[in-house]
Amino acid sequence: MILPELPPSSAEPHSHRLQAALWIAAGLAVLALLYALSPILTPFLLAGILAYVCNPVTDRLAGLGLPRMLAVVLVLLALAALSAGLVLIVLPLLYEEATVLAARTPEAMALANEKLLPWLRQNFGIRLKLDAASLQKLAAGNWDTVQVILERLYSSLKIGGVALVGVLVNLLLTPVVMFYLLLDWHGMLARFSGIVPRPWHDKLRHIAADIDAVLSQYLRGQILVMAILAAYYCVALWLADIPSAFSIGVVTGLLIFIPYLGYATGLILALLVAALQFAGWGPIVAVLVVYGIGQVLESFVLTPFLVGERIGLHPLAVIFALMAFGQLFGFVGVLAALPASAALLVGLREVRGLYLASRFYRGG
Repeated sequence: MILPELPPSSAEPHSHRLQAALWIAAGLAVLALLYALSPILTPFLLAGILAYVCNPVTDRLAGLGLPRMLAVVLVLLALAALSAGLVLIVLPLLYEEATVLAARTPEAMALANEKLLPWLRQNFGIRLKLDAASLQKLAAGNWDTVQVILERLYSSLKIGGVALVGVLVNLLLTPVVMFYLLLDWHGMLARFSGIVPRPWHDKLRHIAADIDAVLSQYLRGQILVMAILAAYYCVALWLADIPSAFSIGVVTGLLIFIPYLGYATGLILALLVAALQFAGWGPIVAVLVVYGIGQVLESFVLTPFLVGERIGLHPLAVIFALMAFGQLFGFVGVLAALPASAALLVGLREVRGLYLASRFYRGG
């Protein structure tokens, strides 16, 4: 007797659909949780990035026979020394320029009385005189306005003080989180690898290795860009006869990995130093030319070709990534644009491979 062949059970496809729905729901729940906790995630995110960058050095020190904890402590001390060195470059420069500004304030007021105020009086009918008695009289006559300004300034200082406390807390918490991440780096990776579904394990491990290789190339390219720009700004500002050219050039080059902020910091410092020379518009124009050329060099030559080519991105793709991530996520997006694009590039390569192997592409 031949038994009739039973139709395939619908329980197995239903089970697969249920599992897929559960995974999607879990992913959405995790994203929602991260969004809700975003205000407190900054030190953990920063510590994670720094731990990823410093882990190869820690592994190398541990490979030389040092205990893992001692290697982590040495890496953190080296990072603290680098940060302290940057601060020790900037603070003496600011102190020196503040001293020069205080010493030249009378000269600046006399120059303004001689050049600027006659122009204001002639073109706008504004009659002012810059001296202590005149400024005190002007403030007394407009006390209501001054009081409103002082109240707003006080409110801004309170808000800024709260923000400053938050920044300080993040700065203090970041090395603590980084210490524990570096100490248990390989253990955490092993635990994460252990919860990945086995059918996906080999593929995800391969993708993670590709992302790691691309990000390593990105970091090497970014360090090379920083070194070239630091040398350029030092030499260019020295040729422009700007005081403290070495300090300003080094600060600009080291901070250039923070888009806009590093460039703006160096530009403001250089303009302040140039203006305090009281040598006319020449030094100021020279600084603007130096930093204009530096920005073009960084945005259209160094970053596309030294960073973009290393991570496999076309120069146009680098420029588009910076603009797109900045538009979508603001300053943080600009900061994460190239490493995020490098990681996405690996995913797109996998998607492209699946597409080229699909029946939709091949037909039939």
